[in-house]
Amino acid sequence: MTELENYLHHYFSIGQHDSQKLASLFKEEKLAKGEFFLRSQQQSNRLSFIQHGLLRLFVALPDKEVTQWIANSGNFVTDLSGFLFRNPARWNIQALTEVTLFTISHEEYLNVASLIPKWNEFEKLFIGKCFVALENRVFNQISLSAEERYELLFEQQRELFHQVPLQYLASMLGMTPETLSRIRSKKTS
Repeated sequence: MTELENYLHHYFSIGQHDSQKLASLFKEEKLAKGEFFLRSQQQSNRLSFIQHGLLRLFVALPDKEVTQWIANSGNFVTDLSGFLFRNPARWNIQALTEVTLFTISHEEYLNVASLIPKWNEFEKLFIGKCFVALENRVFNQISLSAEERYELLFEQQRELFHQVPLQYLASMLGMTPETLSRIRSKKTS
């Protein structure tokens, strides 16, 4: 079983045969550091599994950029609203490092149900997991202090603090770079 097949098997709780069928629809793709996977207002025509590398999801506002998330290995990436509902993309998605992806086109994605009879159940689970992650993120943003949000991210994804510019992490955590620096120096002293 390939890495992608194994991930699909566990993530979607589907059998080995179905994970092989699903994985066969994904094509390997590489992005160079700085290259865009997607720009805001474009059509989101692909869903990708990140095998290796980091992607930043952000929006450029008139006075600043806001980082929504840093997607890393073992995660899926797309502009979900654009991909599922065909809205113009809200997010820019840009490679922070060299990135290797396994990508399925929107057209191929629409055909998955004809290949895998229980796909609607699996897709519901996938969307549910996305929604729960979003709920947890919103809850943490409104209920935790800046220091607690920092500690949680550091505990869950420590490697980001060595690979991602701190201003992106600060934005993702909903704080200024100065606040993040103050919290970091307090934690390391």
